[in-house]
Parts: sequence; C-alpha cells; structure tokens
Amino acid sequence: MNVIVLTNCPSGSVTSYLAAQRLEPAAKAKGWQVSVEMHSNLAKVEALSNDTLAAAELVIAVGEPLAGAHRFSGKRLYRGQLADALGDPDAFLDKAARDAQVFTPLNDGAEGQSAGAVAEPGSSARIVAVTACPTGVAHTFMAAEALAEAGRASGHQIRVETQGSVGAQDQLTSEEIASADVVILACDIEVDPSRFAGKRIYRTSTGNALKKSRQTIEAALQEASLESGGEQAKAESAKSFKEKGVYKHLLTGVSFMLPMVVAGGLLIALSFVFGIEAFKEEGTLPAALMEIGGGTAFALMVPVLAGYIAYSIADRPGIAPGMIGGMLASNIGAGFIGGILAGFLAGYVAKAVTRYVRLPSSVESLKPILIIPLVASLVTGLVMIYVVGEPVAQLLTALTSFLESMGSTNAVLLGILLGAMMCFDLGGPVNKAAYTFGVGLLASETYAPMAAIMAAGMVPAIGMGIATFVAGRKFADAEREAGKASFVLGMCFISEGAIPFAAKDPLRVIPVSMLGGAITGAISMLVGAKLMAPHGGVFVLLIPNAITPVLWYLLAIVAGSLVTGLGYAAIKRSEVSAMPVGESS
Repeated sequence: MNVIVLTNCPSGSVTSYLAAQRLEPAAKAKGWQVSVEMHSNLAKVEALSNDTLAAAELVIAVGEPLAGAHRFSGKRLYRGQLADALGDPDAFLDKAARDAQVFTPLNDGAEGQSAGAVAEPGSSARIVAVTACPTGVAHTFMAAEALAEAGRASGHQIRVETQGSVGAQDQLTSEEIASADVVILACDIEVDPSRFAGKRIYRTSTGNALKKSRQTIEAALQEASLESGGEQAKAESAKSFKEKGVYKHLLTGVSFMLPMVVAGGLLIALSFVFGIEAFKEEGTLPAALMEIGGGTAFALMVPVLAGYIAYSIADRPGIAPGMIGGMLASNIGAGFIGGILAGFLAGYVAKAVTRYVRLPSSVESLKPILIIPLVASLVTGLVMIYVVGEPVAQLLTALTSFLESMGSTNAVLLGILLGAMMCFDLGGPVNKAAYTFGVGLLASETYAPMAAIMAAGMVPAIGMGIATFVAGRKFADAEREAGKASFVLGMCFISEGAIPFAAKDPLRVIPVSMLGGAITGAISMLVGAKLMAPHGGVFVLLIPNAITPVLWYLLAIVAGSLVTGLGYAAIKRSEVSAMPVGESS
C-alpha cells in the first residue's frame, strides 16, 4: 500500500522529526511504500511530487495544522496526535488504516477540516485574520470591522484579531487557527506569523482591508499560499512597497516607540504645571516628573525605535544590536535620524549573520545568544561611532537649529507642507512620513512641527462631520451616520474617519481636506504652538501645558475644519440613491 506520512508539530521543530523517524520504519515493517513530508525548522520542507500524491492510497497527518490539505482531496485521510504516534507507532498505523475517511475540503466535517484547503467558488470558508497598523488606533480596528462585515456578507465564517496599541484583542484560539481554511494578515507592521505555520496565508495592508474588504477576502481565498521556501519568496516579491521593506520596518519601530513618546511628553507637561522651570529644583515633584518623562522615557525613545526596526528585519536576534546602536545614536547626538540608520544597519547585519554564517551543529545553538549579538553589535557600534555618527549628528543639529530659528514665513511654509501631507492619504505612507518626522523631533525638544501635524490630522474627519451636518440633503442616510462618527474620530486625532468619504469621492474630498489641513498647519506654526504628546487629539487639552497656546491652537483646528467641511458641502453632488458608504470601493 502506498502511504504518505506528514508530520508537523505546533512549534515546527524537533517533534516533527522524531515522529517521522518513528513512523517511517514501522510502516516499512508492515510492507507499506512510505513517502514522508516533514515540516520542521531543522530542515527545508521537501514537498511531495505530483506522482507520489496521485499514487497514494492512504494519507496519515500527524500533528497540527495539516499543511496543504487541498492536495489530498479524494484520498483516504487520517489525522492523529503526535503523542500517539510517538508512544506506539504500530498501533497508531493500524488505527490510521482502519479509521481513515475520504477527505473532501470544506465539507467533510470537523475531522477532515484542513489547514490548507482552497475554498471553492460560492462555498463557505473558515477565515481567521489579524489586523495591525503602526499606531494601533484607527486602521487596526476599522480594518477588522470591515473584514468581519464583508466576510459575513459573503457567507463565510470569519474571526478577526486586532493587535492595537493596547495589545492583542479578540485573540484567535489554537482551535480556530487549526480549523481555518485561510489566514489574512492585514498588517502594516511586523507580526509574529509562527502560530500560522502550515496554513495558507494572504498578506495585505490595513488600507486594502479597509477600503477593499470584499476584494481582499476573495483574493485571499484564491491566492493565499503556504509560506515556505520558494512560495514565501514569491509572495514577498509580489508585495507593494507599503507592505514590505523600508516602510514596514520603519513603521514597526515607530509603533513600539510611540508609548514612550506619549508617556514621556505628558509627564514633562505635568512637570510644567508647577512652573516652567520648577523641575530645576532637586528633590521636588516637578523634578521627579521631569526625570521620569524627559530623563528616562525620552532617553529610551531612540533605542526602542532602532531596536524594533532591527526586530522587524531580523526578528529577535536584531533587538539587542538595534537597541545598542540606538543608544549610541542618542549618546553621540545623532538623534532619531541616527537611530533609524542604526536600526536598519543592525537588522540587516543580524539577518546576514543568521543566514550566511554556518557553524558546526554542536555550536549552532550559540548563534542566537552569542554570535549574532556580538557580531551585529560590534559592526553596528563601530559604524555608528566612526562612520555615521558625526555626520548625522551635525545634520540633526543643523535641522534643529533651522527649525528653532526660522522666521514666520518659513514656519508657515513648513506648516502648509506638513498639514497637506497629513491630509493627502489619511493614514497612508505620506501621512505616516509627516507623522514620523514630527515624532522624531520630539526627542530633540522641538515641539512645534508635532503640534501642526496633529492639528492638521484632525481636520479631514472633523470636516466631513461638518459637511454632513451643513448639507445633510446631499448625503445618504448612511453617510450622515458616518459623518457623526467621523466628527468624533477627528476630535481624537483619527483622520481615518474620513476614509469612507474619500474612498467614495476622492477627487473632491482629498483636495478640500488638504486645503483645510494646510491652513491649520500654517496657523499652528505661525502662532508657535507646541505639543508635548504626539496623540490624543483635543483631549490632550485636559492636561495643563501639554499644548500651548491653547486658544490659538483651537482656532487653527476650527479654521481648517470649517474650510474643509463647508468647502466639501458646497462642491459635493447630491446623492441619487442611498448607497452605503464605501460600497463603491
């Protein structure tokens, strides 16, 4: 009898190898012709040939999840546990031959549900998804909701896990992952995919999941693939710039750095409640607040940024050299620019050592705890000290001096540029580039650009809310409801609240939003507004001295929002039918 044995332990390592070593000789002793496919980190997966698959009379899958199950449609399949296979392989094989059932993807019941079955057109599929954006606030949850609604509307069973700023919510269970037909990773930052080993994975951005949710699900069911060997490389090469490379690594670092920036900035602002210079008196509460916020939280900003850029590139081996490089960047005055360079350098060096340095198997275990940290930290540190550090420090000093000394004309021009960038793509690459620039300058105690950036970022969503209120007859019922939510989201500095309107009418919404954002940014820079924390919207006003001057800052937001809202209300065409928001996307 021709038999296929697949072994795949949850962690993808030693147990897969041991199960294969136990079952193969036991099967041969029974006179069976055995072909083994082992999924393990110890060796590259050698996929079974088409001839082997065609000749198989029995398929025995050991462990979870079952990899590429669609290949075995119509074959007798038995799924068993690793413990049973390791304990008594002869009895395990006898039970497999006796109890195997013909496998049919999607419709074969719980025992036959596959980890890799391809959904047939018109059929109901089990889908699990993860959404994650850099700030973990807006795109994360809006994309999750859009995917869930689109999945249910298409008749699929779908569960979505969000990895936002407060950590993972609605976490997927191992049972849900094991029974899923496809995994959708709608993530703009790096997330750990190891628990989806052996599953068909489709990767996209939160923006696509939000704006084109139904198309995303359809593409996932048809194009998702197992991420191993050549298939993974092929999938990686097909990604857009936003979904891989420099952009994603940078945003991963920024997402981990943000809590440091927010906490540090607000603590510094609290110290100013007692007087702008009260922190200079040692032993006082203001001095303690400044030490926690400025002396500690802000000191960790650049190392954390660099460390998690490196982590995104090289996984855990990149964290230590990345943080060391980031701390060096801080110490030599290279600031956030030096931290970014250190993160990329450390990450790629660590990745190169992991991939190309081959050691005897007896000392291979020392690589992640000795070789990689030593080599990557040494190379990163020497380059930062002797090559990169000084020029970058001079560049950052020049940039900081320019921003601090620029006249009102230059300040207004910078505010116009940053404000327009924040409103151009509502959370996309241009928006995030402006936001990252402002966050980075906080480490250099340059607070004006961040104020203009946050103010302008509130304008599109608030403006859409104003438009639906002023010209309600031009909007469908669904749009008026979306306008209420958009207004609240805008107050929270979540510009993504305007996305449903921009997706439906981009040629009007985006230009009028950019105009309002540019006006807000210009006014903010002109009045010298300063912001200590890079998030929170108008609610940061509740913390004394977090924003100064308060009244002029509010005026900037109101002015830009009115220009956007009233402008869009004037140029929008009346609705012919009450089509749900975003349906055309």
